[in-house]
Parts: sequence; structure tokens; C-alpha cells
Amino acid sequence: MDVEAFVVGILLALGGFLSHRLRKLTLWGSIGGVLIGGFLYLGTGLPGLLLLAFFFIAGTAATAWKKRTKQIHTTKESSQRNLGQVIANGGVAGFLGLASLLYPEYKSICLLMIAGALSSATADTLSSELGTLYGRRFYNMLSLERDQRGLDGVVSIEGFMIGVFGSFAIACLHGAFMGWNVAFLIIIICGTAGNLFDSVLGAALERRGVLKNNAVNFLNTLLAALLALLFGL
Repeated sequence: MDVEAFVVGILLALGGFLSHRLRKLTLWGSIGGVLIGGFLYLGTGLPGLLLLAFFFIAGTAATAWKKRTKQIHTTKESSQRNLGQVIANGGVAGFLGLASLLYPEYKSICLLMIAGALSSATADTLSSELGTLYGRRFYNMLSLERDQRGLDGVVSIEGFMIGVFGSFAIACLHGAFMGWNVAFLIIIICGTAGNLFDSVLGAALERRGVLKNNAVNFLNTLLAALLALLFGL
């Protein structure tokens, strides 16, 4: 067995174990995260896996940051993520990792789509978790009128900019492995578009109970990946 693959397998298993022990993920959430990470590594190597790792670490840190203060303004679920939430945020990326494994000739475009999907997931997580804390004025994404902090589909300029920074970080990671070219801008644009789409769905459908949060998260990453495909062709 390849030494790198063996080490990665051990680290994935250890990461899943610690994520569960530290109550960041449920048992099935941890298993799902390890499988997604495995698909990304097998399909794209270290680049895809590190993109996922950055999203997980940044999202976990943002969720934990001033957690009690945020609970005053939002009714969102516990920071311990379950399998559904793991698939909602990383499922598109995991599927693309598997697709790259099965069709290695499309590895480059699959990695760009993975970066787009995780750029959107990172932007959404950081903007919602930190925007709730640092935003000053909050607006309904559909009406653009002032609205209550923490409600579905409510955004702030500060939260939006934090989300853009999250997409920027993912784009930098992709560039470090794949070179600095137009893909850098594509990833930022796709992540930002996915984040805004998430807010639109939140205001239009999630708040009315038509869609659940997991579906909204999955759709925003799917849109970002498809946009990356469109721009990358």
C-alpha cells in the first residue's frame, strides 16, 4: 500500500474519531465525513481532501466562536452535526470526488467544481455564524427591508463580506495546488453566488417550511458546483 494513502487513511479515521469524541459530529456524521474525505482523496489526492479539511475546521471554529452569545439571536440546532448536515454541506464534493475516481480524465474540472461547492459551503457557514455576531444592520434577502437578526434569509453586509473571505480562502488553497489562473476568480464568484442563493432560498422557502436547512445547504453547494462547471468549460 502507498505510504501516503496509508497515512491519510489513519488521519481520516483519527479525525472522525476525535470529531465524534469532541461532540462536533454524531457517530454517523463522523462516518459520513470520513467517507466523503476518502472519496475526495481517492479522486483528487491531497488538494480535494485539504479543501474539505479547511471547510470543516473553519466551519467548526466559526460555530463554536461565542456560541452562547449567538444562541440569543438564533434558534439553530446544536453545533454537533449529524449525517444529514454532513451530506448537505459536503455531499456534492464527495460525489465529485467519486466521479473523479471513476473518470480520472475529468479530474481537473471535478476539482474546480469541488472547490466551488466547498467555497459556497464555507461562505455560507462563516457568513451565517459570524455575521450574526458582527453584523450591524440586517436585511431580508428578498425584500431588502430591515429584518430580524438570525432569521432564515436575513443577511448583513458584514456577514456577506466574511463569506466572501471564506470563498477567497478556498480559492487560495486551490491555487496553491493547481496554479494561479482564472479558476481563482471562478471559485470566489461561485462561492459568493451559492451563499446568496442560500439566503434567497432561506427567505423564500425555508422560512415558510417548504424546504429544510439541509436541503437549502445542499442546493447552494450544487449550484456553486454547476456554475464552476459552466465557467470552467
